[in-house]
Amino acid sequence: MKKRFLGNSGLQVSTLAFGAMSFGDPDRFPGVSGVDAQLAQRMVDMALDAGVTLFDTADGYSRGQSEERLGAALGSRRRNVVVATKVFAPMGPGDHDVGLSRRHIFEACEASLRRLGTDWIDLYQVHTWDSLVPMDETLRAMDDLVRSGKVRYIGCSNWAGWQLAKSVGRARLMGLHEFISQQIQYSLVAREVEHELIPAGLDHGIGALVWSPLGMGYLTGKYRQAAAEDSRLMKMGRLHLVDSEKNRAIVDALDEIGQGLGANAGQVALAWLLRKPGVASVILGAKSEEQLADNLKAATLRLADEQMARLDELSAVPEPYPMTHHHTSAKHRNPLPPQWID
Repeated sequence: MKKRFLGNSGLQVSTLAFGAMSFGDPDRFPGVSGVDAQLAQRMVDMALDAGVTLFDTADGYSRGQSEERLGAALGSRRRNVVVATKVFAPMGPGDHDVGLSRRHIFEACEASLRRLGTDWIDLYQVHTWDSLVPMDETLRAMDDLVRSGKVRYIGCSNWAGWQLAKSVGRARLMGLHEFISQQIQYSLVAREVEHELIPAGLDHGIGALVWSPLGMGYLTGKYRQAAAEDSRLMKMGRLHLVDSEKNRAIVDALDEIGQGLGANAGQVALAWLLRKPGVASVILGAKSEEQLADNLKAATLRLADEQMARLDELSAVPEPYPMTHHHTSAKHRNPLPPQWID
């Protein structure tokens, strides 16, 4: 398993990470959770054996149960890995049991430390944007956690490009620690991040951690047959949002490329992401040992330039304004970017 530095930091992470969102009783996170403590232990063991060093969770996953099961499964091996968790989700009925206020961030961090059974969090991430709390308050609270030693590095998740860029400016102005990572949705059926978030991350040295790299399972090809009622896309009522003639053509291409490489569609989709600029690590979620073992094989799969180009072309999304203006009215100063292939 290869490793990459996360953003402009000294923190190294494996190119494939393990996401523990499925850890928890089925009723805690319907359609997502369902991995009990015994299976969680076996899956963490498998990930470690494969060279995974980054384990990602959040306090809101199964209302804290994911953190508990991840911490227990890691046990004494915790010192050898990077543990990432998140703050924002409602964790109680009180006014300050949710969001990115200083009070909630401090209380949530202490609770996550207890559930994970650790003295520090390697990467503490704000889980989404909070428009009700001043950004400066959030950044100062996160910085104080780093200075206290309870948190080593900080990141954000699901922020917009302007919010990400503003956070860098405010942190530098106030002399605070900056985000080293952004956790974002990115896949062959969700490439919108290439317009703002990836360029912003590259410009400011903020590495991308990718969630939902298989489009909630769509890119494995399993939805070409009758989709299981208990599958995530079906339970969330979102299959119609991703199933299209264009995306079916992408899955067909993944299959064809995979046949020539001795791989399956999902593994090829993951390998495509691993060659994209700005991507530090791709987070794998799984609800079975077989699924995890299958996805981990993508670590050693590398696509040729022509295979990357084919998938890029099939999955391309239209550029929004003002990028279209940059590449038309001012094209002599802003040429179209080259294919993002390392």
